[in-house]
Amino acid sequence: MRHKLGTRMVTDTDGDVAISVKNLHKSFKLPTERAFGLKQAIFNRLRGIKGYTEQKVLNGLDFEIKKGEFVGIVGRNGSGKSTLLKILAGVYYPEKGHIVIDGNLVPFIELGVGFNPELTGRENVYMNGALLGFSNKEMDEMYDDIWKFAELEQFQDQKLKNYSSGMQVRLAFSIAIRAKGDILLLDEVLAVGDAAFQEKCNKFFASLRGEQTVVLVTHSMDNVRKFCDRAILIEDGKIKDQGDPDKIADEYLKLWENYS
Repeated sequence: MRHKLGTRMVTDTDGDVAISVKNLHKSFKLPTERAFGLKQAIFNRLRGIKGYTEQKVLNGLDFEIKKGEFVGIVGRNGSGKSTLLKILAGVYYPEKGHIVIDGNLVPFIELGVGFNPELTGRENVYMNGALLGFSNKEMDEMYDDIWKFAELEQFQDQKLKNYSSGMQVRLAFSIAIRAKGDILLLDEVLAVGDAAFQEKCNKFFASLRGEQTVVLVTHSMDNVRKFCDRAILIEDGKIKDQGDPDKIADEYLKLWENYS
């Protein structure tokens, strides 16, 4: 069974490839001047003035990720790695190329999306769980574990607006890791909470190796070396290199040295 969404395709056919990306391109239009009114817009068009510049973000990416792999996506700011992650998650669509995804994909891109500061922690847990596709019965069964993992049991009935930002992220993370998925997309979510809580998160992600397909976008070469089976280095919207995590981490650090 295949579900085609524009140039992004989700499939549940058999095979050992979880994600296949072919000739992927993406650009954004950045406005350079404003057209005040329809008359000005028409005048600009007749003069050949676009009113925007085109920023090329991804320029022909090709790679595959096998099922069960933990793959790091690294690159300097502006290299295109977060745009790639959002295309994989379905937030953006590519203008050229195609993606085939085999399995159920769960993105951990913006933790806490859908939280309501006027509701209590308890109410937000059930609401966020519903957004992730859980029934009330399923949330009842995992409710105590969510609060225990977040280490926030005493704050369940306080309004979320009284939580610190760190507390909110910890709660969101504790809910999100219950999501059922074959493929996890992570955007720097390993940097959650204080040192003790980060260590707990690290143990959780270490347990995923070989069990689930994980794609991690990160600037932390320690996490690349610690968790990843393979890494992909992106520079100027292209794949500069991919392979052994230690080798790619060293190349990434050299990039920073060259631009510093």
